[in-house]
Amino acid sequence: MSKAFTREPEADDPADDDEVRLPPLPPGTRNYMTPGGHVRLKAELHQLQMVERPEVTRVVAWAAGNGDRSENGDYLYGKRRLREIDRRIRYLIKRLDAAEVVDPETRDTDQVFFGATVDFAGADGHIRTISIVGIDEVDPARGYVSWLSPIARALTKHREGDIVRVPTPSGVEEVEILAVRYVRLATDTPMTAEAV
Repeated sequence: MSKAFTREPEADDPADDDEVRLPPLPPGTRNYMTPGGHVRLKAELHQLQMVERPEVTRVVAWAAGNGDRSENGDYLYGKRRLREIDRRIRYLIKRLDAAEVVDPETRDTDQVFFGATVDFAGADGHIRTISIVGIDEVDPARGYVSWLSPIARALTKHREGDIVRVPTPSGVEEVEILAVRYVRLATDTPMTAEAV
């Protein structure tokens, strides 16, 4: 098969770049992050740099020594995986360099700001809880929403007891803030010496 038909995307190809697919920070804003989110990103960066990349590099070097690279699956997959790892490493380094870590437990206010965990009820009386986190920490299953999301922006600066108009896909909904608290958020990655 001709090499013309097996062109692999370049490492700098913007069509194959994580920054294009992930929501960028608006210009001039900070990359707010909770301590748990910061630890998770640092742990992922450490895992990629110190464990996955060296292992994939070893496999690629072994596969390259086996002869014809054009039909060598280990070599082709390994090179693709190296590009993915390097792209993710660059992304994590940029995000961590721009990070401003805000610890919710140090906040002493009754207003909704970054790091707040908010209980609110809609017109139907259904109570929901969300925590306002950085864009790299969003986890709908836990109720973690980005501080840039419409609901977080609508709730920001309001207090317990306030009625807030929140934009939703089905229209504007009025919700009542029942409680605002600043607590440590759950993290999947324990803090270790290597992750910090």
